[in-house]
Amino acid sequence: MPARLLIFGRQGAGKGTQSERLSAHYGAPHISTGDMLRAAVAAGTPLGIEAKAVMDGGGLVGDDIILGVVAERLSEPDVQSGGFLLDGFPRTVVQAEGMAKFATVDCAIDLAVPEDVVLERMSARRVCSSCGRVYSTAMPPVNDWACDNCGADVVQRADDTPEAIAKRLAAYNTETQPTIDFYEAAGLLVRVDGLGSPDEVTGRVIAAIDARLSR
Repeated sequence: MPARLLIFGRQGAGKGTQSERLSAHYGAPHISTGDMLRAAVAAGTPLGIEAKAVMDGGGLVGDDIILGVVAERLSEPDVQSGGFLLDGFPRTVVQAEGMAKFATVDCAIDLAVPEDVVLERMSARRVCSSCGRVYSTAMPPVNDWACDNCGADVVQRADDTPEAIAKRLAAYNTETQPTIDFYEAAGLLVRVDGLGSPDEVTGRVIAAIDARLSR
């Protein structure tokens, strides 16, 4: 039976790594809000055209458009046959309530990593300015901050400064934490310790999901 999963976690909690692994393990497409919006814009769908107009004007895409784009994506054949792993959606309780009208969720995963650890991880993060490959001050590229993959400069993103990270963490606590609470109240949440090696975390997450799906 296809797994229909959501993954939550503060930036720096390791969602990207775990999402790739979970998608491969369960055969469920890994879908992010950004990917969905870009695909809708590129395809020129009515919702994509509407979203592009908002973004080109510097505005934030509203819940009605985002929910419409999500509904379209979740109706596609790969999702119907393989389920989904949604990353970065829903961000708010309004979005969670809206999605409940057209999609069933089997399990919501909360990767629990303390804020001080996230701050340390994100402050140490470095990113290739061209291909986006991620490094850290503890695990730098081989050749003097030139990307191992493409040779471009590896830099610290402007939004990875301590001040910018603190703002994102505050926004997460204000907007996303109530959404996590929403799924906990619905009995769908599994909270997993996000500390440790990627392999250790993956093992814990899969065990928690399988226990939830077997109920």
